[in-house]
Amino acid sequence: MTSLNISLPDPLKAYVEERVASGDFGTPSEFVRNLIRQDKELWRSRLETELLDALKTRELVISPEELNGRSLVSVLREKLARQ
Repeated sequence: MTSLNISLPDPLKAYVEERVASGDFGTPSEFVRNLIRQDKELWRSRLETELLDALKTRELVISPEELNGRSLVSVLREKLARQ
């Protein structure tokens, strides 16, 4: 595992320390990892909703050549942005 140092204003640092002291998290790192996991899930969910909504309202055709090593999500976003 690698480490990442972050700077927080005093009020945020105190909040993290309070959350750890409450027993919900063992360390500040556990708290931050939990926040990152929640953010990733929220981002994935929003992206999925955005793409599904777009697919319901438009007909999109994607050829294998358009993918050419790119992710399906990036190709879909690009196509939707052009429409």
